[in-house]
Amino acid sequence: MDRRQFVVNSVTAAGAALLSRGILSAAHPMQNQVPGSISSTAVRQARFPDGFLWGTATAAYQVEGAWNEDGKGESIWDRFTHTVGKVKGGTTGDIACDQYHLYPQDIALARKLNQKSYRFSISWPRIQPTGTGAPNSKGLDHYSRLADTLLAAGIRPFCTIYHWDLPQGLEDRGGWPNRDLAGYYADYAGILAKHLGDRITVWAPFNMPWSFTYMGYGVGAFPPGRANFGDFLKAAHTVSLAQAEALRSIKAASSKATVGSAYGMAPAYPETDSEADRAAAARYHAMNNVFFLEAAMHGRYPKAFVGEPPYELMGFRPGDEKIMLAPLDWVGFHYYNRRIVSDAGGAQPTGGGFSGTEIESDPATGRDPYTRFRAAMPTEGPLSEAGLEIWPRGIYDLVTQISREYDHPVIEITESGCGYLDAPYERAGGTVPDVRRIEFFRQELAELARAIADGARVRSFHAWSLLDNFEWANGFTDRYGLIYVDYRDQKRTIKDSGLWYAKVAAANRLDV
Repeated sequence: MDRRQFVVNSVTAAGAALLSRGILSAAHPMQNQVPGSISSTAVRQARFPDGFLWGTATAAYQVEGAWNEDGKGESIWDRFTHTVGKVKGGTTGDIACDQYHLYPQDIALARKLNQKSYRFSISWPRIQPTGTGAPNSKGLDHYSRLADTLLAAGIRPFCTIYHWDLPQGLEDRGGWPNRDLAGYYADYAGILAKHLGDRITVWAPFNMPWSFTYMGYGVGAFPPGRANFGDFLKAAHTVSLAQAEALRSIKAASSKATVGSAYGMAPAYPETDSEADRAAAARYHAMNNVFFLEAAMHGRYPKAFVGEPPYELMGFRPGDEKIMLAPLDWVGFHYYNRRIVSDAGGAQPTGGGFSGTEIESDPATGRDPYTRFRAAMPTEGPLSEAGLEIWPRGIYDLVTQISREYDHPVIEITESGCGYLDAPYERAGGTVPDVRRIEFFRQELAELARAIADGARVRSFHAWSLLDNFEWANGFTDRYGLIYVDYRDQKRTIKDSGLWYAKVAAANRLDV
């Protein structure tokens, strides 16, 4: 994930954590909690259930490289990164971590770190070069070998079917705002389940669907670079349809399949305890956290808008509520940080649309003329080098909120991590002493353990990421990995955080 561009300027937008009346009440509700104040006792007492799945996550475009090998087609990210001025440093994912060739080495490292789950994504244009038609056998063979290698290492293969690399051929047909993509996507998902479903049983159709629809079509910061509110809403609705059609396609092809999600979520807190700010935080939660989850679970959209939903602008048709309904087997989501949300409903809309950021488009009217809220990224806690506030308590609030709202589903934490630029240090024998990342995980995981103790059914945690990798529009300027990658020669060095995480995975506790 590109956390700075994607979260500071844009993406992993969040929700409103609930209390007794539904929303976290209080102006800056946790102002007395310093993120570093989690007690050593809480860390010592933190325990995880037997069989808890410790894992890591990656994404195809960010780690694979081999962008035009073995019949792979062009993706929208290939086109975007090959366009001058789109990525910091003029870098691309053409080689990235070269995991397409080095995956046996990376899986061996994951095994060394005592990992039990590896969340990876499949490159759609590696399977269908233009997005439709017969599958590319070399692409399928690659992922078949990857799955076999994971299973041989005792690691669960967890497949994200789409992590943003749409075949350029489908973008040329209109991209996600084109409703036809729901059918094309279901065909693609069915191909994967047919060929890989005997070994891969855990599937997430989309990674952060709100993010790639909004960033790609609403504000134009990511490929394909469109900036039109109507295109964003149409894309979001197509993805809701595609999510459900894919679930049915996967289960028709594989009796072993379970289907869940990999949504981007973060708790949002009202700026004040006013009813207006509380309602704004609820709209934020509805739009940015559970828009697609509600569609799958109940065949409807949550109350994300002021007034009636703009169904016509979304391209909603009679009967779509039945198509969207496809209850998930488990719920997965990422946690990185939080938001402070306030109401913008009292101002007169300007009709100016978006400014190009996730936070807001107009200081007077809020992010858009339909949801009418303002969102701020707080800096009360310390900031990572990627620019994100460290706020461990947020994972507790988010996990317990989703547990309450959806009747205690099985939850997978599909991503969480922090960006620091620590590198191999000669005086430390060439190791990577990234103590800040260790502290980040220690405190956040203590809060996750507390949520589990309070009844949340969390079965996994996936650190972002196994490797330093290509961080989207930030190129190679962010490092989130438990393993350091020297992009000059692809040498891997396990960071101290990776060694610590390995001990946690082996012990199922934090006091290691």
